[in-house]
Amino acid sequence: MIWNKKHFIYTLYIYILILGCGVQSCSVSYKFNGASIDYSKTKTIEIKDFPNRSSYIWGPMANMFNDALKDYYAKNTKLNLVRRNGDLKVEGEITRYEQHNKSVSSDGYSAQTELQITVNVRFSNTKNHAEDFEKQFTATSTYDTTQSLNSVQEELVTEMIKTLCDQIFNATVANW
Repeated sequence: MIWNKKHFIYTLYIYILILGCGVQSCSVSYKFNGASIDYSKTKTIEIKDFPNRSSYIWGPMANMFNDALKDYYAKNTKLNLVRRNGDLKVEGEITRYEQHNKSVSSDGYSAQTELQITVNVRFSNTKNHAEDFEKQFTATSTYDTTQSLNSVQEELVTEMIKTLCDQIFNATVANW
């Protein structure tokens, strides 16, 4: 059989048509945030401000955490944020904000310092109380001891807050 240009174009057209029909008939939908919420039953979420009850307090941290947590749910769910009587309720407090030596150099001095934030979370699902819990979540970050805490604190706290929001989200609505 001799392949000419006309025959090649016709064959290519058939393949594209078959491929197009196959792609159109099969569609797969993925949600990358992992939320498993039945929006027909659950429509609202109440997120109370988490006060900072740790022994060491860095002023902006509580506001940064509260704003980030509310924003995380707003961006990753269709739930409406309400002040009271939410279908889901998230509340708690920042219980620990501390630093300690992580490693020691050969000369016996601290080489790295670990910064740690722990939050206590109480979660309640008014539509399914079997999912209610109280649990602590912790995030850590390490910095070189040659740097002062003041110079790295905002960056590290922001990073740890993202980690905490991820952990809390996964435990509450992603059911991981």
